[in-house]
Parts: sequence; C-alpha cells; structure tokens
Amino acid sequence: MDKKDIYEHLAKIYLDASSKKKKKAKPFTFQQHKVVVLLLVLFISVGAIYFGNVVKGMAYHKEIALFLSESPTKINFNFDPAKKEIFSLNLNKLNLNRYNVLGFSVKNINFEEKLSLRIEFVNVFKEKSEVYIKDIPRNWGDFKINLADFKHIHDWSEMATLSFCVEEWNAKSKKGVVYIDNIRLLK
Repeated sequence: MDKKDIYEHLAKIYLDASSKKKKKAKPFTFQQHKVVVLLLVLFISVGAIYFGNVVKGMAYHKEIALFLSESPTKINFNFDPAKKEIFSLNLNKLNLNRYNVLGFSVKNINFEEKLSLRIEFVNVFKEKSEVYIKDIPRNWGDFKINLADFKHIHDWSEMATLSFCVEEWNAKSKKGVVYIDNIRLLK
C-alpha cells in the first residue's frame, strides 16, 4: 500500500463517519409523562403519610414527666412540731383526661420503718381525692396507680396539685427520709 491508498482509506473512514446522521433523542411520550407524574405523586404521598405518622406520634406520647430533677426529691420528715410533711407539685390547670395511670418511684431510707405514703390530687374545682401506698420499700420501688382509683375526682380537665404526704399516724418513728423520683403520667 502506498501513501495514496492509505490517504484514500483514511478519508473514506472519516467521511463515512461524518456523513452518518446522529440519532435524535425521542421526546417523552404521553405515557412516559404519566408514569413519571404517577411515581412523583406516589413518592410524595408515601412521604406525607410517613411524616404525618411521625408528627402524630410525637404529639401523643405514651407518658409525660411531671417533675424533672437531677436528683430524687427528698421528703425529710420530723413529726416533733408537725403532723405531716408534704411534697406538692403545682399542675397549673393541666388536662389529664388523656392519661390513665400515675407512675413514680419511691424508697424509704429507714430499713425497719413500715411507712405509708398518701398521694393526693386536687383539681381547680376543689375536688380532692387520695390514695395510700403502704409499706414503702427500702430499695427503689416503681408504683403505678390508676387515676380511676382517685374516686372523688370527676373532672380531670383542670388539675391544680399533686401531693405526696407522709403523715404521723402512718409512721412508727418520728423522723425519717423518703425519696421520690420519676413522677409521670401514662396512657
């Protein structure tokens, strides 16, 4: 092969390649547009349902903490001048209609002491009801009390106070310490 043949061969390759028409991309058909729109709507719907469930779940927690503290609350009772010692929480017209159970942890420091604790709810209409917990344990004990056990409260929509009380007639000794922690309401 001489130069002329090589030149003609290369020219033929290049000229044939440039003379071929490039295929144009087909525009989307109506069916393809429908599929894309349908997938987009499906994606947005699934996202909205998921987001709605997450927000709904955050709005309706299973429990609410009433008292948050780094350390447990201490009721240090001395019945020499007083007849009872009280730890009271202002509920500030809190609506408790959605909740069914009061939960808390409690322990008694005095090992030999058989001690009872009075738990009392009061609403803004001055309805008052109490429940007694007997034999407070030396180690932490978790207690759950149904709000239905507070028989004299009929309207839970505006609660005023929650009190924990150690009374002289429910304690053997005149001095002692009771710790309360993790006060919460459960659904």
